[in-house]
Formats: sequence, C-alpha cells, structure tokens
Amino acid sequence: MNVLTKSSEVKICKFDNSYQKLPERFYTRLNPTPVKKPELLRLNLELASQLGIEISEHTKEDLTSIFCGNLIPQGANPIAMAYAGHQFGHFTPQLGDGRAILLGEILDSSGSRVDVQLKGSGITPFSRQGDGRAALGPVLREYLVSEAMHALGIPSTRALAATITGEPVYRETVLPGAVLTRVSQSYVRVGTFEFFAVRDDKKATKILADYVINRLYPHISKEKNPYSSLLREVSCRQAKLVAKWMSVGFIHGVMNTDNMSISGETIDYGPCAFMDKYNPKTVFSSIDSHGRYAYQNQPRIAQWNLIQLAESILPLISEDTDKGVEIAREILEEFPKIYEQNYLEEMRQKLGFISPKTEDVELISNLVELMEKNEADHTLTFRLLAQELAPLSADFGMSARDLFKTPEDFDNWKTRWKKRIALEKNPAKILADVICKRNPVIIPRNHLVESVLSSAIEDGNLGPFNEFLDALSSPFDNKLFGTKYSKLPDPPLASYQTFCGT
Repeated sequence: MNVLTKSSEVKICKFDNSYQKLPERFYTRLNPTPVKKPELLRLNLELASQLGIEISEHTKEDLTSIFCGNLIPQGANPIAMAYAGHQFGHFTPQLGDGRAILLGEILDSSGSRVDVQLKGSGITPFSRQGDGRAALGPVLREYLVSEAMHALGIPSTRALAATITGEPVYRETVLPGAVLTRVSQSYVRVGTFEFFAVRDDKKATKILADYVINRLYPHISKEKNPYSSLLREVSCRQAKLVAKWMSVGFIHGVMNTDNMSISGETIDYGPCAFMDKYNPKTVFSSIDSHGRYAYQNQPRIAQWNLIQLAESILPLISEDTDKGVEIAREILEEFPKIYEQNYLEEMRQKLGFISPKTEDVELISNLVELMEKNEADHTLTFRLLAQELAPLSADFGMSARDLFKTPEDFDNWKTRWKKRIALEKNPAKILADVICKRNPVIIPRNHLVESVLSSAIEDGNLGPFNEFLDALSSPFDNKLFGTKYSKLPDPPLASYQTFCGT
C-alpha cells in the first residue's frame, strides 16, 4: 500500500501546523513508511472526541490507515523533529525522532494546540542504524501507563490509537510490530534546545525559545526578560510533575534530557514502572545499572536536566555571561524548595490533612521510613488510611496495619497521626474522602502489566489489556477493592526489570 500525499481528501480534524513553519534545520519533512497488513487494536474515543476528530464519518479501514501511517489525512504535514540530549549523563549532539513522525498539530475543542505523533512509523534521518519501528509490547505499555497517569491526574502525553503493522520487528527475538498514535501539548524537549546550543546557533535558539513562549507560556512574552521567565516556568512545572510522580511511586526509568518535555508533561514511557513495596532505591530499568534514575534520585535529576536547559539558553538570558549565570543559578536554586513544597502538599493530602501544620513533615518522613523498613506496599498503605477514619462501602479485606512486617510500628505512628487528624476541623468522613481522592485503589502494577502484555503478544488476546485499561480509567473507585487489580503480587517481583522499546 502506498502512502497517500497530504492532498488526500480524507479529513479527520482541523490541523493547524506551526512548528512546521520554523526553519527547516528544526526537522526533516518525510512521510511514515507504509506497513503491509495494519489492524486497529485500540482507539481512544474519549480523547478523539476532545480533539474534534471525526471518527464516525470514516470507515475503520481509513482510520486504520491513518493511525498506522499509510494514509496522510488532509492538513497533516509530517516531520521528524531534531534534538540532542544527555543520555545517562553523556551528551549526544544529534538524536532526533528516530522512530517517530509528527503528523501535525490539532486545535482541540477548547482551542488548545496539541501535537499528534506516530511512534514506530519507520526510519528517519535520525534513526542512527535503528529500524524506526516499535514492537507491540512497548506500544501497549505506553498506551496503558500514559492513560493511567492521566487518570491519576498527572500531566502526561496521551494515547490516541494503537495499531499492529502485520510486520515483524527484530529485537532479542522476533516480535509483532505496532504503531502508537500519541498526543502532547508539545514535543519540544530540553534536548531540542541543546541541539542548537551545541551548534552555537543562537538565532535558532532564540526562534525556538520564542516559539515555546508563544505556544506554551504566552503570559510571559511581554516580561522584561522572557527567557529567564521561561526557565522559571519550565522549572516550576517540572518540580510539580516530579512531586506527583513521587507521590504515586512512579519511576520514569530514563530521565534523559531528550525525555524531558518543555511543557511539563510525562513523556517517553520506556522502562517505566510503579513501586509495589516502598524502597527509595528502586530501579526497574535494565539499562540503569548504576541507579542514576532510581526513584529517590528523580528530583535531583530533574534539576540537573534543568541546568542543561539553562546553559542552552544562557545567551538569551543575558549577553553578559556572568550575569546570565547568576540569574539562572538564582532560578534553579529555587527548584528544591518548589519541589519540596509541592511534594509536601501532595503527601499532606494523601494523609488526609487539609490545613498545614509544622509536624506534618516529620509525620510524613516517619511513615515512609517505616514503610521502607517494613516493605509495606506504597499504594495501599496510603489508601487504607481512609478506613481508619470512617467506614467505607468497599470490602477491603485488609487494613494498613496488615501491610507492615512489624505491625506495632504502624500502631505507634497511627497514634500520632490520629492526634494530628484531630486538629482538622472537618468531620472524619470528609477527611477519609480526601484520602480516597488522592490515593488510588489500583495502579498499573508490574505483574498485571506483564500479564496483559503477554496475553496480547503471545496469545493474540487483547481482552485482558482492554479490561485492565478500562479499570485504570477510574483508579480511585472503591469498588475496585477485592478485584484482581487491587491484589498485591505474590510473591513480589523483587527482581522485576523493564526494557527500552528500542
């Protein structure tokens, strides 16, 4: 099947492309590589409606062709974006979209601009000897986890569609190929700025910074120094984002600068996973042998990545290098404080606190220390606190105390927590509701993710994946207690590893 040109009469939405109007050194224009026997596996109807995509007006064949890259819809203008990046601390001056192509930009129902990208769509000039393809497992993993993150209220790219290509991809073994259609506020990364900075292309750096400001941060465009404000805005968003990751036990796994979005969204779900038992040193990625991106290191790494952004835009912040360094340092030195404030607020609400008190910090740190000592489950420890305050409709089948190897540790902490709760002026039922709204019943637990992926890949059965995905769309629902999705792994996957899709 040949890829149709963008003059195709098939129109699915209103494209309004802006990045493609930037100078051509920002990207390469090319179409996705056609695939032989595509099949649409999953389509996110809720997201499609939000984006104004006219699903009902097109055949399944046309939709399949669009979301695998065989058909370019009217108004799309496909490109592969250029960027660089620090990968595990080592700088690579040219990375870019090696297996992804940006179809174009859509103005959604609220007037917001989003990028629509195909991942696994074939070789690009940035593929670096890669095949440009994606295997079914990583595509379904990203679909599952990114949608779960969205349901948890964590800024994230989202999955619009998953298609199987009917062609094999070759990794350690032969695997079925697939394409993920995903959307983001923007696919500009810290590494995009690094790409031009390392080439000393100050003109392009300014064009990029102005573009990002106008698109994502228009409120700072008239400020005296919009470029220092850009650094501050990105830093604040990253602090808030990582605080949310930490609050739910999410480990990104590969926090390279090319995987840090300027928009403040979680992006590029490769070797990511969620903690079961609490351990701040947890690493799941098979390629992170030294623990650079361990759970406890994520705030520090986020700040490190922001330093690379600051260095890239330093000439824009000030023509005087020393002054620029001083301004950037002042901004970035605020990052730990902003992160801690956001983390503390996330954790306060997880414990049912509404009005902040000075003793909150100690109560929070004491609890996570006891959770580590007792290997308590990160998700259920917090969620089950609700039933310590008020009876809920669900049959939990356990208490928070049951998760501790030494229950007396929890008992002693609970006594202090109850005294703190008594300082709140709200009824216990209200505080229990606060806990329930901030702590999920279910997350994409690793054993469940592997199980549904195995069914899809080895048995061709997408039913378990679809059921799990549907459950994850309502992660706070008490009715999920007692289901297979709320049960802890037995035994825990202590040596669990995740792998990059490439």
